[in-house]
Amino acid sequence: MSQPNILVVDDDPEICRLLGKYLDGQGFRCQLAANRRQCKQRLADSRVDLVVLDVMLPDASGLDICREIKDERPELAVILLTALKEDVDRIIGLELGADDYLGKPFNPRELAARIRAVLRRGVPAAAKEGASAAGYRFEGFTVLPDRRSITAPDGSEIALTGAEFDLLMIFLERPGRVLSRDILMDLLHGRSVDPFDRSIDVTMSRLRRKLSDNGVFRLFKTVRNGGYQFAARVEREEEPGA
Repeated sequence: MSQPNILVVDDDPEICRLLGKYLDGQGFRCQLAANRRQCKQRLADSRVDLVVLDVMLPDASGLDICREIKDERPELAVILLTALKEDVDRIIGLELGADDYLGKPFNPRELAARIRAVLRRGVPAAAKEGASAAGYRFEGFTVLPDRRSITAPDGSEIALTGAEFDLLMIFLERPGRVLSRDILMDLLHGRSVDPFDRSIDVTMSRLRRKLSDNGVFRLFKTVRNGGYQFAARVEREEEPGA
């Protein structure tokens, strides 16, 4: 399996140097960019599996760059680097489709763990489990985990970010079960919930909006003091021979 190619976008040369050296030592191929122009050039010139993106850049906001990336390549994973107390930037970044975030200053080991977790979520289920993946149907929607695709009742394909798709899969694998924010955070990100962490709520809001069909379908219920519940009837279809 080829090494994952990571693009680090940060205007601090010392951070770039240290991260480049550390990530290379952790089994990643690391490219560096100091600004928006270099970021766009790296993305155009080579295959990139994940972007580590600082919110504060000299020639553009990292949030604007995140929006551009997700508009053009929604499947490309993005981890935002934000100032420790900039909660607004984190929330906006998640609303724009960022897959995760990390506050500065941070431990490079934690960043490497976050990168692995996000990349692991992007691997098709069949590849991870060594078996044929199931398909799911609910309220006219069709989900194919091996292709990481979801088709709406009208036949159009819905573009979900990696985090949104993984959150949907968590519910499809546990239909009718009430899942707390703590459980969802652990299953989605592999970490416990910070009392002020709204990432699950933001991702849930985006997922609801994309699957709402103007409010016709009520797929998710919010259970007071409990969490979230997938209320629709789910049909699971196994591949032949599975």
